[in-house]
Amino acid sequence: MPLSPRLSTVAYSFGPGPMTPAVRALLYTNIGVYIASLVFPRIVDWLGLVPKLVVERGFVWQLATYMFVHAAWPTHILFNMLILWMFGVELERMWRTRFFVKFYAITGIGAGLISILVSFIPLAATRATYNVNIIGASGALYGLLLAFALYFPNRPILMFFFFPVPAKYFVAILGAIAFITSAQGSGGVAATTHLGGLLVAYIYLQSGRGGLMAEVKYRYLKWKMNRLRRKFDVYSGGRSDKSWDRHVH
Repeated sequence: MPLSPRLSTVAYSFGPGPMTPAVRALLYTNIGVYIASLVFPRIVDWLGLVPKLVVERGFVWQLATYMFVHAAWPTHILFNMLILWMFGVELERMWRTRFFVKFYAITGIGAGLISILVSFIPLAATRATYNVNIIGASGALYGLLLAFALYFPNRPILMFFFFPVPAKYFVAILGAIAFITSAQGSGGVAATTHLGGLLVAYIYLQSGRGGLMAEVKYRYLKWKMNRLRRKFDVYSGGRSDKSWDRHVH
């Protein structure tokens, strides 16, 4: 989780602040689907991403719906929603809601597509994922983590909730863990989807010299200007009977 230093190197604030619209909507949707899946377990089979069903039976909606389905044990959705709140709020404030939603959807769906493509690689570890039901928001969340590390590379984040490391190293470590897990074919964790989220997010943010990247830089500068503007009260106009005592501070 990100830590924001205040006034000294030992004072930190917890959390990103007030909830933003898209993050709030995503939280409510994920929690709603989770509760519904506890009552109707078949929802997990219908909405989760199974590469075989997408390829052979045309269940293309699963590329989008798998992001809102989580395992029955509460820690899965708890940690995912914690990451969404901790990192998504600040990114949505910076990008604004429309771009944030677009980024979240593209990275999540892109991660799902990569998972399907990887399932065709003729290796035991990859072919095993062809019939696996992939669930969880981790693909899109890894995309948010990558974006956070690109914008705030030196922001300290608690690694495993224990010791702080810069965001750039935090994401690099998670990526390395996902790569090793994926190469070993470890079950229970969709490591390929995690890597897919990182890859799609990086390509998406780095592509287009005058298009996408220019838009991202513009929103970042606009966000920084808004932050600076809130720190100062600027009064325009010259001296007059009503404004002679106004000042800039």
